[in-house]
Amino acid sequence: MVSVPAPATQMAREIAEQPAALAATFEHVLPLRHDITRLAAGRRHVIFVARGSSDNAGVYGRYLTEIHAGRQASLAAPSVATLYGANLDLSNSLVVAVSQSGATQEIVDTAEWAKRNGAAVVGITNDGNSPLASTADVALITQAGKELAVPATKTYTTQLAAITVAVDSLAPKPGTLDAAIARVPDAAAKMLEGSVEAAADLLAGAHDVLASGRGLTFGTTLEVALKLEETCLQPVRGLSYADLKHGPIAVVDADLVTILVAAADGPALPGMTELASIVREKGSKILGIGGDATFAARCDVNLPGPDLPETLSPLALVIPAQRAIEALARKLGLDPDAPRGLRKVTQTD
Repeated sequence: MVSVPAPATQMAREIAEQPAALAATFEHVLPLRHDITRLAAGRRHVIFVARGSSDNAGVYGRYLTEIHAGRQASLAAPSVATLYGANLDLSNSLVVAVSQSGATQEIVDTAEWAKRNGAAVVGITNDGNSPLASTADVALITQAGKELAVPATKTYTTQLAAITVAVDSLAPKPGTLDAAIARVPDAAAKMLEGSVEAAADLLAGAHDVLASGRGLTFGTTLEVALKLEETCLQPVRGLSYADLKHGPIAVVDADLVTILVAAADGPALPGMTELASIVREKGSKILGIGGDATFAARCDVNLPGPDLPETLSPLALVIPAQRAIEALARKLGLDPDAPRGLRKVTQTD
């Protein structure tokens, strides 16, 4: 048997751990679905509280909550609680607080503030002994294991898994996603196959980078932009398809590489395919992540996405982008495990 060398960086090793981490997370949190259903009884509004990559996970949660569960959802502004101490009536709200460490004080303080104002709280964290887990009425503990590289990879995707279960708990018929959920780990494993060198080469030659997506994959778009910024020190603007077409499209030219993120199906795909044609006409090179064959044909480089429905595509769609960004960092002579000026746990106020 030919031995396969271990990935060269901690970030690459943690990217490769995601299929197993996703499977373990689903196994751990699915039995808690009924607890969340009971906790949320009589509450119609869902508020996601997070920062950084966890906030991008919350963007996915917001879309999924409104589309799959039929409940109004929003992203919190934690400073309303931590700086202004506003008193709100949250008795009709379920707060989903998301933090890898469960120790970011701003997130813990906001969760505690929400409870004082009448909210029920679901905590999503990788540490069952953390302050957030203790504060939450129901704690969903992701099974990513210890993440050593500073850029979040397996933390992010396991947060998406926990959010999927939490949101499905709120749906009119919980359990309708179960068949697709069972396919997620294998779909994620397939995202570890194939070369990402062409994508890394395209990004390495970019003067500027813009990322765009829409709907359920927009959180993935923002996460790809964030990973490029923090891992490769490359400023990237992440914009929705709609916002990009409302003015910023004017900045797209031959000096720009545009990253377009799309699921393999769903109502957002035709618009993203059209956007690829518009961007190409303006001279921009395109790195496509996901999409179908028609979308891929309009991109200069395409990283195939997972064979999952649009609702669950984000749980694996980010993986090829993570791999390309890790390869890009090494190509640029950077350390993807410890980007300049960053720490694993960021404290804000």
